Amino acid sequence: MKIVAVTSCPTGIAHTYMAAEALEQAGKDAGHEINVETQGSAGANRLAPEVIAAADAVIFGADVEVRERERFAGKPLVEVPVKKAISDAPALIAQAVAMAAAAPSGPPAAAPALASKVTNDASHATRVRQWLMTGVSYMIPFVAAGGIMIALSFMIAQIAAGRQGAILVTQVPLTEVTQNFDVTSGMHWAALFFQVGAASFAFLVPALAGFIAFAIADRPGIVPGFVGGSLAVAVGAGFLGGIAAGFLGGFVALWLARRNVPKAVRSVMPVVVIPLVATFITGLIMLIVLGRPLKWISDELTDGLNGMSGANLIVLGVVLGLMMAFDMGGPVNKVAYTFATTGLAAVGTSTDATQLKIMAAVMAAGMVPPLGMALATRLRPALFSEPERENGNAAWLLGASFITEGAIPFAAGDPLRVIPSLMLGSAVTGGMVMGFGSTLRAPHGGLWVTPLIGGIVPYLLALIVGTVITAFAVTALKGLRAREAAPQAELVNS
Repeated sequence: MKIVAVTSCPTGIAHTYMAAEALEQAGKDAGHEINVETQGSAGANRLAPEVIAAADAVIFGADVEVRERERFAGKPLVEVPVKKAISDAPALIAQAVAMAAAAPSGPPAAAPALASKVTNDASHATRVRQWLMTGVSYMIPFVAAGGIMIALSFMIAQIAAGRQGAILVTQVPLTEVTQNFDVTSGMHWAALFFQVGAASFAFLVPALAGFIAFAIADRPGIVPGFVGGSLAVAVGAGFLGGIAAGFLGGFVALWLARRNVPKAVRSVMPVVVIPLVATFITGLIMLIVLGRPLKWISDELTDGLNGMSGANLIVLGVVLGLMMAFDMGGPVNKVAYTFATTGLAAVGTSTDATQLKIMAAVMAAGMVPPLGMALATRLRPALFSEPERENGNAAWLLGASFITEGAIPFAAGDPLRVIPSLMLGSAVTGGMVMGFGSTLRAPHGGLWVTPLIGGIVPYLLALIVGTVITAFAVTALKGLRAREAAPQAELVNS
């Protein structure tokens, strides 16, 4: 039987490709032909139309909208969250085969005019999460490009001008770069990186708002969302204002798109009427109604974070560490990660804001689970199966690259012992990083962005401590189970 599948996750980095690999392996083991389209952060490897046409069934393993899903219309469809595709791929293959066998033969149904952004029968909470994570997934490249370039500018400036370089580079005017650029000047190169990075950062909130609105209303939501996000920045409402503007612009555009209008007006609705009216309404509400209270909330949140010190910071780091390890890329993990990345939007060009410490703690805590499991398979290999030991070899690279999902295969096989161990190690690392005051402007990259970390030595110490704690905890718990199982086995044999 021929099956096609699409996998996609909010960040398009780890779950997307792990689900694709699991489905491909499960399909091969079951003797079926399967082709998977991954809609990841690097784009989609689109399935050929003839491959889709020949398919007997379709599997969607996705936590965000499947782009151009109308291509698969009329096919028996299995639609599940992406983690289900990772943990239970054989069952999904079997379900798709059963649906294909039961499907009536005949020509495929006509493709819908508009692709749905979420599952039709999804709960309100699921829809809100998918809309929000769509905005975050499109925002992350701006955070990565801008944050890394600003961090590089600070590094170059400190090499060129000493400890004050990171402050001096922020004072170089744009005209100095555009009109008097000197290729032999380290400060000019630092200023160039800084200006480009700052320009990228300026799109964070508009991109967040624009693509939240896009997820809700499709293309009619883009203009009101982007404009609303820009106005949120203008009034100082920050990323909270961007989220509000995204939902506001999206729902206004969606409401307008669903109006019954005369045929003479219908053709200009998507290109003139909806962008014009939705943008005006969104701008009016953002400036007159929501701007000031959202600015107040954003200021209070920023002041509260920047005012944290000592034990409060450590507690925050512990909580974020627990969240990062609890479901390893799931909703709780994504809440912590989104809190960190959206916080970068409020930092701007600051060099020591609490948000930078939060990002450092979240990334370090997210690396601990796969690294800890990799170390555990080396310390006590007899406690792990052969596939787990092979996964342990891959987990070194996954952990170093800040792909927390590398620990999922271990947690799926023994959740009661593995997950608490992961949470313990990540919590210790998160608390230590916050206590040490390490900072990070890059939203992803793991150890590959080590040069961009402020306070690198204590940061790496915290990472090592958490990794060792996780490894010892999981081997201790698994060893205890093995000792308990041994007498029972002897009784059975006797």
